[in-house]
Amino acid sequence: MRLTILNTVRGEPALLRDPWDVLVSGPAPDAVRIGLAVPLSGPLAMTAPSALDLAALAAEECTEAGGVGGRRVELVAVDAGRAPEVAAAEAVGLREAGVFDSLVGFHTSDVHRTLARAWAGRGTYVFTPPHEGGRSLPGVRRTGHGPHTQHAAALSWLVTHRRATRWVLLGTDYVWPRAVHRAARATLTSLGAQVVGEALVPFGPGDPGPLLDLVVRGRADAVLLSLVGRDLALFHREFARAGLDRRVVRLSGALEENGLYALGGDATGELYATMPSFAASPASADERQLALQERHARRAGVDAPVVCAYARGLYDGVRLAGALLAGHGRSGPTGTPPPRLARAEGLTFTELAAG
Repeated sequence: MRLTILNTVRGEPALLRDPWDVLVSGPAPDAVRIGLAVPLSGPLAMTAPSALDLAALAAEECTEAGGVGGRRVELVAVDAGRAPEVAAAEAVGLREAGVFDSLVGFHTSDVHRTLARAWAGRGTYVFTPPHEGGRSLPGVRRTGHGPHTQHAAALSWLVTHRRATRWVLLGTDYVWPRAVHRAARATLTSLGAQVVGEALVPFGPGDPGPLLDLVVRGRADAVLLSLVGRDLALFHREFARAGLDRRVVRLSGALEENGLYALGGDATGELYATMPSFAASPASADERQLALQERHARRAGVDAPVVCAYARGLYDGVRLAGALLAGHGRSGPTGTPPPRLARAEGLTFTELAAG
């Protein structure tokens, strides 16, 4: 696959680099390169424009704040929307060829698991979305939440305040939805609720009929969804078309702003999300979110892609990777991390200087 990256700010060195161009041009003494493993294809590709924009903003701000040992920060994109073995082999191969120094990414957890194993011993790998839980491998820093932390409070609120006691669990058949379903079963059982149906389906557009029938047959009053990206948006459309949105509550662990646009906005019944960021939601319109949106608009224009939850996580991941390289990298001293950098597992970020 040939990926063409266009710089979005005129008159500046490209912040987003094509890996094969970097292989041909060789090392740049004045630049530190961070690999960016994002889904440029597959069901999560709808989030790629947001992710690339926010990652580039993070790289720009790192550079403006002094870079890594005085060197500017560049990003090298890898398509993490492909089969796990393909994405992992390319990322590791590029690392071995010296194309980048560390890796930041968001992608599905099957890619994450494969990449984490293949990456072992090759430096820092920052994984930014909600993850499948369990112990992370050495060198892997996960900045998102595990299944219980992400879902337990929302499930409890819906059981208590919406009397949602009959649940159907629907997801894609890979590691993250399986972990979400296990955690949700335990939480719902402890709350006195029931799981009356469960299904895991392959990636890709499929017939939603059997899933909708499962909701109807189980007389469900709530559905937990662990579908992602395009597949999630298509399911929501069919759910509304079947009229189920008028009586069945939905909770999603992967719905973000791009997905909300894709499913037709918020006029689709009672829908809840446990992703950490929604630009139009008063609950998440904190000063940091608003400031990030303003900086993004100044950099990329008013028609720039929306600042979605995946992109915001990737922005934080690039800032973290840059800080770690500055503290531990080839040009910086070894020892403790920079003092304003929070611990990465279960991370709450402290804003780094933006220049």
